[in-house]
Amino acid sequence: MSTSTTPIDTTTEPSDDSEPATDDTAAAADDADEPASKTERLASYLRQEAENGEMYFKSKFIADDVDLSPKEIGALIVQLQDSVADLEIEKWSYTGATTWRVSKA
Repeated sequence: MSTSTTPIDTTTEPSDDSEPATDDTAAAADDADEPASKTERLASYLRQEAENGEMYFKSKFIADDVDLSPKEIGALIVQLQDSVADLEIEKWSYTGATTWRVSKA
């Protein structure tokens, strides 16, 4: 008994639903800008909340307000301590999670 096999076509043709290469480049640029926008979003939120004095917060309670995870906020707030001149940011206490104190400098 002989079995014949048909060759399988392994070439692929471009599909109509593929995105142009420029969109991939733009998406990569957006990803590169994302950390700066997260940092600026958090800094802006803290400036607004500390406008009338000081504020105290735990990352888990403001996470939804700034659309960041508590872990992201924890990492970013440490960076902001050294890089934002118009805010005083200090680790205030720890009870279950770090409480931060923010005031205008």
